[in-house]
Amino acid sequence: MPPLAHPSIQDGWFREISSQWPGQAMTLKVNKILHIEKSLYQDVLVFESETYGNVLVLDGVIQCTERDEFSYQEMITHLPLASHPNPKKVLVIGGGDGGVVREVLKHDTVQEVVLCDIDEAVIRVSKRYLPHMSALLESPRVKVFVGDGFKFLAENEATYDVIITDSSDPVGPAEALFQKPYFKLLHDALTPGGHISTQAESQWLHIPLIANLLKSTRELFAVSRYAFTTIPTYPSGQIGFMVCSKEQGRDLSMPVRKVTNTRYYNENVHRAAFVLPQFVQSFLEDGKDILPVFGRAAAAAKVATEGKKIRKVLLLGSGFVARPCAEYVVRDPSNVLTIACRTLQSAQALAEGLPNAQGISLDVNNTSDLEAQVSAHDLVISLIPYTYHVTVIKAAIKAKVHVVTTSYVSPAMRELNEEAKRAGIVVMNEIGLDPGIDHLYAIKTIDEVHAKGGKIKQFLSYCGGLPAPECSGNPLGYKFSWSSRGVLLALLNSAAYLSESKQLDISGNELMGYAKPYFISPAFAFVAYPNRNSVPFREWYNIPEAETVVRGTLRYQGFPEFIKALVELGWLDASEKDWLKEGLTWAQVMQKAIGANDASESTLVAHVKSVCKFPNDAEATRIISGLRWIGLFSSETVKPRAGNLLDTLCAQLETLMKYEQGERDLVMLQHKFVVEWADGSEVCICSSNTEAHPGHSAMALTVGVPCGIATQLVLDGVFKNPGVHVPYTKEICDPIRELLESEGLGLVERVL
Repeated sequence: MPPLAHPSIQDGWFREISSQWPGQAMTLKVNKILHIEKSLYQDVLVFESETYGNVLVLDGVIQCTERDEFSYQEMITHLPLASHPNPKKVLVIGGGDGGVVREVLKHDTVQEVVLCDIDEAVIRVSKRYLPHMSALLESPRVKVFVGDGFKFLAENEATYDVIITDSSDPVGPAEALFQKPYFKLLHDALTPGGHISTQAESQWLHIPLIANLLKSTRELFAVSRYAFTTIPTYPSGQIGFMVCSKEQGRDLSMPVRKVTNTRYYNENVHRAAFVLPQFVQSFLEDGKDILPVFGRAAAAAKVATEGKKIRKVLLLGSGFVARPCAEYVVRDPSNVLTIACRTLQSAQALAEGLPNAQGISLDVNNTSDLEAQVSAHDLVISLIPYTYHVTVIKAAIKAKVHVVTTSYVSPAMRELNEEAKRAGIVVMNEIGLDPGIDHLYAIKTIDEVHAKGGKIKQFLSYCGGLPAPECSGNPLGYKFSWSSRGVLLALLNSAAYLSESKQLDISGNELMGYAKPYFISPAFAFVAYPNRNSVPFREWYNIPEAETVVRGTLRYQGFPEFIKALVELGWLDASEKDWLKEGLTWAQVMQKAIGANDASESTLVAHVKSVCKFPNDAEATRIISGLRWIGLFSSETVKPRAGNLLDTLCAQLETLMKYEQGERDLVMLQHKFVVEWADGSEVCICSSNTEAHPGHSAMALTVGVPCGIATQLVLDGVFKNPGVHVPYTKEICDPIRELLESEGLGLVERVL
């Protein structure tokens, strides 16, 4: 049995990363994982930590640890019970770990405790791994009910003296536990003079939520107060409670009974729990936010005060690389971002959590709608397929709106240069990773060498976006960090490059056959093949002296041979097939694609071997096993996409070769310059960057951030010469590179 693993545990550390506390995270060093399961309701994780004992985590959020759980359990329990004159019947909603029940039983007046938790897994797991908390669930005074707390409350009106809601955070189903209808159920389930206590989040993170809770509960209860406790492993080291009473005039901050055998709670702590810091009191009682204003909020206030012009940006596309670009654009509070995608849901999902951003639905094939949206903005970022760029640029010329793309400039785009100049707009292109960052550092080194009297004799530039080695365990050694269709179509591009002053031309169908091992530092098992036409870059980069000029792509060993087989078998054919219909199996589609006599696996395999002509049996076995892994010999029914083999294969590979949660991708970009100095000596200068990231993919960062930087520079007027531009000059490259390096995304240069 393999060792247990969980996506929230990386490199031996648990990380509690959540949108509920943006920009911060609790981490604990993990000795070992004890338990993992997906219950009917949530992800359940238990691990042994180095310094906090056993830790229970639900949906990635710490619920309790052996070291500090007592501060929370004692306070959420004793604040309502110790201030109640005679609590006999107590209901606990949630709290399946048993900690609250343990504390309730410290009150001699209590005759019965009912625990109602919807998830039996929490109760079961806690009994095994947190017995010091859950042992008293077996007490004769305790009844355990597994079920819906809402339904239980509705069926037990006027029954309980105290009700304690030990809930998770207000996300998903638990969000309802923070809303007024739930508090009405609590109110009605109490006896006259009854009390409630509910988990009410952190004053450092959730003051608006706390204010809403206070407002809702004051409309229902005679007395409603917010109190808090400290606990190291909860967000910001603090958590609060909404404590309410049906009894008019009840002083919830005054304990009427002494509670013994506690570790955190005492009478003075009880009273002090209701004494709030001034910033909390001001917000809750006076509606005034007196917290310091800094960062983007301060910049936004300055924009509002100074009346700075608001710039409207339209981002077309919501693919893999769009989010880092969008995040960069909205850093400036004077930028208002509209994200447009064919599907409204995708656009809104990308805009979620971004200030000054909204998502809209837009079909770029609808010219009038596209032109209307473009004309309503000051700049358009086009991250949609390159085939649409000309249409977008024409709409921008008509509206006199700037454009930024990450794509290569096509001949049709170049033809719009004069029109763009007449419209007075900047059309900035090729500013992602490759193309993009590669240009920035090629121009830098070439200019520096020329300034010192040197000559570039050879220029080799290779770039690859790949899964990190530990995440590359599939037959292609590849996963998709951008459009699967774009990846596969790029493999059919013809290529040309210069080698020893001779031009070599390669057709798209032959490209994978030219892949060769490429030795790179740091050491990876890479192969490399040329990418598009490198020949014009001798002129564009101003290196007429160069004898070798090649720009290419890096992949792990074994990838080109596999793709070559797919090409030979017809699976990268984007032409529509009349016969590709619903109801066919993958084996039947394979039979028709390659012209086999029948759809049996043995026949298909034999035909594949005859078509592909593998160099040896080992290679045949490897690639045929990979085809089997994709499912191309299977009896499963195909769901055709776009009526062609390429897109249908893309749909299958997107499922099989997607990045799983916690997996990293890798970007490797390396330039090699063979330089001849004036004295005849030669050196090799290497500029390289290896990026591997969790969270945003390395590909998304290295494409999206440069695009965002270029966008901001156009908006700020740093780039103001109208026309269709590419970053092939010092004037364009230097400002972008300076900002890129401030983001930690630059290349490192060394002499080999």
